[in-house]
Amino acid sequence: MKKIIAVCLLLVTTGLLAKVNAIVSIMPQKAFVEAIGGEFVTIEVMVLPGSSPHSYEPKPSQMKAIDAAQLYFTTGVEFEGAWMKKFANQNKKMKIVDSTLGITKLEMKEHEHHEEKEHKHEHKEDQKHTGFDPHVWTSPANIKIIAKNILDTLIAQDATHQAYYTANYTAFLAKIDATDATIKEVLKEVKQGSKFMVFHPAWGYFAHQYGLEQVAIEVEGKEPKPKVLAHIMEEAKEEGVKAIFTQPEFSDKSAKQIADALKIKVIKASPLNPKWDESFIALAKAIANR
Repeated sequence: MKKIIAVCLLLVTTGLLAKVNAIVSIMPQKAFVEAIGGEFVTIEVMVLPGSSPHSYEPKPSQMKAIDAAQLYFTTGVEFEGAWMKKFANQNKKMKIVDSTLGITKLEMKEHEHHEEKEHKHEHKEDQKHTGFDPHVWTSPANIKIIAKNILDTLIAQDATHQAYYTANYTAFLAKIDATDATIKEVLKEVKQGSKFMVFHPAWGYFAHQYGLEQVAIEVEGKEPKPKVLAHIMEEAKEEGVKAIFTQPEFSDKSAKQIADALKIKVIKASPLNPKWDESFIALAKAIANR
């Protein structure tokens, strides 16, 4: 009888202590899942720090992690397009969850500062649409939607800890609201429609939420040609740009050229920083020149 009770207790305890195995594509997602899942979720990140989610290839150890995963939270970055089918075929029991469900995607726009400025008559539009911007996690409003998707998924997977996940989610929403309030305070003197210059166009959702506009140096994922670079410098001068934001994941050669010519700062600001709140506030301060 004692043995039966011991076995039952072991089974119950094991069930309670078993963690949900989740995989995410990028570091900020890990921070979101961690905030809600806490001690009852283990999280593997695919795109490691310093790598680009546009062209990443998983390591053999990461492919092994797919075998043990119960959940994969996608976010829409390019690397997923190349790998998700392989992951799904490798582990057919793994549930693939679109953590961006409910987010209104923005179109990625290529600005007029490229060569078409010289040939306006050939272009009816000032901006060329090049698909949807995948950097959805770069605004507090979107993080709220992502957080709700994570909460619902974790509760569906592990109803035993529903109260725990819900309490964490409520605390996380408070952190998102506090970050948003700080950003608004920092940007209160910045005019609506103000432009800020970036190398890679990763801050479109941040710009959209706060009534700003990002101007990208990069042309279709490549460093701009000298002629285009001259146009960009002209535009930066006209707009009174105070700094250029670059990412550790990309080359910043042309950004440094522009900065040196205009005597302005080059500031590293990665949308892949897991300390997303600090990253957002630092970006806002740099835009506001504070």
